[in-house]
Amino acid sequence: MKILVLNSGSSSLKFQLFLKDDLSVLASGLIEQIGDASSAAQLWFIDTSGIKQQRRQNDPVADHRAAIKVMSTMLQESGTLVDMGELAGIGHRVVHGGEAFQQPTFIDASVIAAIEELIPLAPLHNPANLMGIRVTMEHAPQTPQVAVFDTAFHQSIPEHAYLYALPYALYEQHKVRRYGFHGTSHSYVARQAALYLERPMEELHIITLHLGNGASAAAIKGGECIDTSMGMTPLEGLVMGTRCGDLDPAILFYLGRECGLDMAALDALLNKESGLKGICGENDMRTISEAAEQGDAPAKLALTIFCYRLKKYIGTYMAALGGVDCIVFTGGIGENSAIVRQLSCQGMERLGIVLDGEKNSMRQEEILEIQATGSQVSLLVIATDEEHEIASQTLQVII
Repeated sequence: MKILVLNSGSSSLKFQLFLKDDLSVLASGLIEQIGDASSAAQLWFIDTSGIKQQRRQNDPVADHRAAIKVMSTMLQESGTLVDMGELAGIGHRVVHGGEAFQQPTFIDASVIAAIEELIPLAPLHNPANLMGIRVTMEHAPQTPQVAVFDTAFHQSIPEHAYLYALPYALYEQHKVRRYGFHGTSHSYVARQAALYLERPMEELHIITLHLGNGASAAAIKGGECIDTSMGMTPLEGLVMGTRCGDLDPAILFYLGRECGLDMAALDALLNKESGLKGICGENDMRTISEAAEQGDAPAKLALTIFCYRLKKYIGTYMAALGGVDCIVFTGGIGENSAIVRQLSCQGMERLGIVLDGEKNSMRQEEILEIQATGSQVSLLVIATDEEHEIASQTLQVII
């Protein structure tokens, strides 16, 4: 039996197929530009001799129903899946579970209705996630389907940390509060850190840093998240690829008044034109780092601001936790950018954080330990695996 994990976006479908017994990966794929003439499907799979193979299909994929069919056909042709009836379960990534969902959940009509009700909190993501759920249920009506929520891991955050200093009625009536995101990633790497350190999760204070085009930090105490940097939406917190992160909210009033920007323009400005891109015109950290190294002033400024904000959150969460045992870097930037790790730890020696430059520059394996001898805090680089985490949580529900 096998577990299929789906991440259904508005115009994409990511999927990964796992063997149920040990959650080893059999195949993974991506279908992009769904509904466009340029749509394409890619599949990577392990053949019967144990060799990794790749296949590509460039025929247009009209909609998500067609995408599920293409996925099924490619998996069958690769020999990794006989048919959908071979699946023990299907796990779906759902971005927003609000306060309703604190655990992975078996999907039925009431769960679908609850996810629909949460669409105002995630208007771009939840509808696409629901589309994948509905189509998959048509293709595999007898297969248990499980929703794994990005927000669930953060539901342990206490009230004093998730409430904003706004009229309490806004929370009661409109659920205005901090929810946090990237929960599956934070949960996965924290658990991997505990295993690597050979210490019980219950006794550890961990700060996890998921750094990519979207970026967030989490403070984890005894295996439970007590705070996270993203808020009611993914806009709050760290500087990101195109998102501004924390800012004075009165700036919006000022820009509306002085620049004539309406709500839609402000939304686009903060979410799509700010962050690293707003500072230096580029949101890819690899390009920014290369330019900064060559002396490009805007790139150097963007890199400095990104790492300074990150350093402030590390300090904030050390205070919230009452000290930290381990800091984990993950995500595309966290796993691959030695300069970001260096700058975000620089000058933190008095807080017990001492990075080893030589270790930090090494090529990452599954887990890379980068603290210097004598550092009071363990510094780990851990490759995140959100699909594996979703498969694991799906298995917990169906067995």
